[in-house]
Order: sequence, then C-alpha cells, then structure tokens
Amino acid sequence: MEPAEKALTVHNRLLDIYGAPAWREKLPPLDELVCTILSQNTNDVNRDRAYQALRRKFSTWEQVRDADVQEVIIAIRPAGLANQKGPRIQDVLSEITRQRGSLTLDFLAEWPVEDALAWLTAFKGVGPKTAAIVLLFCFDRPAFPVDTHIYRVSGRLGLRPQTMSVEQTHMHLAQLLPADTYATAHLNLIRLGREVCHARKPDCPKCPLQDLCDDFIHRGA
Repeated sequence: MEPAEKALTVHNRLLDIYGAPAWREKLPPLDELVCTILSQNTNDVNRDRAYQALRRKFSTWEQVRDADVQEVIIAIRPAGLANQKGPRIQDVLSEITRQRGSLTLDFLAEWPVEDALAWLTAFKGVGPKTAAIVLLFCFDRPAFPVDTHIYRVSGRLGLRPQTMSVEQTHMHLAQLLPADTYATAHLNLIRLGREVCHARKPDCPKCPLQDLCDDFIHRGA
C-alpha cells in the first residue's frame, strides 16, 4: 500500500469508529495562540484552568502584555512552568505589537500557509504544532499539527520514517493526507494515542488498525 493510500485508509477507519470530532471551543486566533502556549507540557484541564484564570484577571491582551510579569505568572500557575510561560506570552504579545502595530493575527488568513507558519514559529515558544493549530482551527488553513501522540502513532503505523523528527512530520503528514481531512485526522489520531496506542504499553488487542500497523505486524503480535 502506498503511503498516501495507507494514511487515508487509517483516517477513514478512525472516522468510521470515532466519527468526526469537534474541536474544543473555537477561540479567536490570538486567544488560541496563548491557550496553546499554555497547553505545552500539561493536560487539557490545567490548560483550561490557567487560560480562564488569565482571562478573568485581564480583560484584554494588551493588559496581559503590559502587566507586571509576576501577575501573569500567578494567573497561569495551574498550567505549570508558569515562570517560563508567563514571560514567553508577554514577549510574543509585545513582538506582535512591534511588528504589526496592534494585537491581531487576522492578517494570517490572507498569507500563504508556509509564510504564516514561518512567521509564527519565529517567536520563541511557538513551535510548529502551536502554529499549525492556530492556522488550522482558527483560519481553516491547511496545516497539520503533530503532537506527541500523533508522532508516536504515526511512527508505529509506519506513516513516517522512524528517523524523521517531529518538526519534519508536520509537513510529511500534510503531504500524505488531503487538506479537508486534517482537523478530523488530527483529533482522531490523538484519541487513538490516548486511549489505545499508549506510549509505554499499547493496548494492541483493542486497536482497530492492527492490520495497518507496521509495529504490530513486525512483532508478530
């Protein structure tokens, strides 16, 4: 089976099993950018607690940008690594203002995807996953976000070379799948990784992709 055919078969099978999941509450682009920075190295519950605390504390992103950094750190503490994320968020907001004259990302809707990804990832703390999430879920642009679950699952399935880096996998999977599948494929691969294809002990007997999984087949499981 050719890689693109296999990737689409994986997508369609997961779609049959899990359906087409909805993204969590759709946020404005700048909100999504900050929320995704908060999500790094934490779980969804703590991310949401930190984001909601930050929005309660400050009514605008300009206020977050200009606040005493300790106030921001205290607000986002539930997300963990607050001493890093607080200054990082403020730096990103300040740099957007410096470059664009105001706090908005709406202009990215008109930019070529490659340029938008490059612009966003130039900010310290904004990696390919964060940038792709903003473009895909806020602007419906064809960018494929790869998190730790997708990277692990795609490697076991044989959808990417084992030596391929996380950064390279974003573009690789984007080239394998049709753009209109990105959002659903992203969410369903994450679900498979969380519920079945665990990092330490994958629950292979429950996996609906056994016949497509290089790792399962090679182990003769």
